[in-house]
Amino acid sequence: MGRMSEESLPDYAERVLDVTELIPPGRVMTYGDVAEWLAEGGPRQVGRVMSLYGGGVPWWRVVRADGRLLPGHEPEALQRYRAEGTPLRGAGRAEEGHLPRLDMRRARWDGGEHAQGHT
Repeated sequence: MGRMSEESLPDYAERVLDVTELIPPGRVMTYGDVAEWLAEGGPRQVGRVMSLYGGGVPWWRVVRADGRLLPGHEPEALQRYRAEGTPLRGAGRAEEGHLPRLDMRRARWDGGEHAQGHT
């Protein structure tokens, strides 16, 4: 894969963003899930695409496998998760002031209710 130019959306980035738009509200996929879905690239590549081009898609639905909220975007992400009813887990133990995490077991989407082809 060549260097990603900012001007035109590379083919891979386009496909990553397409998958992001398929994830239903209240569900998430990990960076690795998206790469696996596309059968190309890996979590790092997907993360790079999301950081460069993810602003126009539901970026909060593509997450780290550990369920931690995206650093620097926690308040907005949390607001969106609550609005969409995404399953969250409490901050836990004595971690006062710490943010909840995504409940990956319940929130993770495997592409099952696949919406491709629908308008």
